[in-house]
Amino acid sequence: MILPIIGYGDPVLRKVGTELTPEYPNLDILIENMYATMYNAYGVGLAAPQIGLAVRLFVVDTEPFSENDELKTEEQNQLKAFKKTFINAKIIAEEGNDWAFNEGCLSIPEVREDVFRKDTITIEYCEEDFVRKTEVYNGLIARVIQHEYDHIEGILFTDKISSLKKTLIKKRLQNIIDGKIRADYKMKFFNKKGR
Repeated sequence: MILPIIGYGDPVLRKVGTELTPEYPNLDILIENMYATMYNAYGVGLAAPQIGLAVRLFVVDTEPFSENDELKTEEQNQLKAFKKTFINAKIIAEEGNDWAFNEGCLSIPEVREDVFRKDTITIEYCEEDFVRKTEVYNGLIARVIQHEYDHIEGILFTDKISSLKKTLIKKRLQNIIDGKIRADYKMKFFNKKGR
């Protein structure tokens, strides 16, 4: 089932997610719905707060990035094959060089800005089996994970841009809060009646 995506300004996007347990009701259906919602909105990642749930869950599928001809074949193949569910994730290291990438967010439509992040991460997480694992990722895969991980920490990509850029996009952010934008997918806006 395709769920509405929560727009910028809703307090749920600022909550630190709580950990999930294997007993969480209908977790498999929730994950399935999150993938369906993400694909419907042409996203590469979606975190539970973006559908109104302050829990430590996000899904990633970087396949759309694999079509970038500027990338090496090896990286294109990695991106094409990377689809993963992250439950109770904890980034334990962010290392390497800071690099900029023009980020957007399904909760903040029509806003894109360059964000600097470290190029390599070490992350602990579980998949649906709740077996804890630790893995290292880099490049665009690390970038997408960092962006979605921020969501379960109550952080948005707009928090990571300069004060000047924040001032320049203030009106666009207010329009999202007020529901005065049109997205190509179903959304809920904080100030819009009948949302």
